[in-house]
Amino acid sequence: MKTDELVAALSMNVEPVNHRRVNRIVGIALAIGTVIALGLTLLGLGIRADLTTPRAAMFLFLKIAFALAIVGVASAYLSRLVRPGGERRVSLGLAAMPFVAIILLAAISLGQAPSSHWDRMMMGDKWLECLISIPIIAIVPFAAIILAARRAAPTNLVRAGAFSGLAAGGVSAIAYALHCTDDSLPFVALWYGGTIVLCTLAGAALGPRLLRW
Repeated sequence: MKTDELVAALSMNVEPVNHRRVNRIVGIALAIGTVIALGLTLLGLGIRADLTTPRAAMFLFLKIAFALAIVGVASAYLSRLVRPGGERRVSLGLAAMPFVAIILLAAISLGQAPSSHWDRMMMGDKWLECLISIPIIAIVPFAAIILAARRAAPTNLVRAGAFSGLAAGGVSAIAYALHCTDDSLPFVALWYGGTIVLCTLAGAALGPRLLRW
């Protein structure tokens, strides 16, 4: 059989990839991961006591909006990355936009405050708890997302793993925000943003091992 004939034979009766099925699998994994992350936070850490006050509610909204933007971008790109060749349709610049936005807001907040307050604004009371809690809470969402990605066929395993970690970190940050009482924007940019980046780097390192065909 000639090469052209072989290619023609292999291309016959090829069914198109069901994009909706892939999106549904990723969406279900994110939903399951979010429910478990919320449960772990509520049972292990509890909800902040002042959540009903206007100030706490406003900052909780800002934290969740930041994390939701990350989850939204990450899940959209992850749905592409788990398909063969999907990495060609991913913009790393757009994925970084939520981080750029929170850093700009943090810079404005610092600029409006006396320099003597900067250390307090950036470190807060629970920076170490945040640094530890968000990656730990992200483990289960990450596992759920990886299992969903394995049901597809990613070809760039590093990038697929990174975006799995990015999505899991965002989900974890949403859950942890219900407990965290440090509300300054510099704190959110440094510790929420930084721990989500750590989750992303961990996902990039683990992706080739966990997503290998």
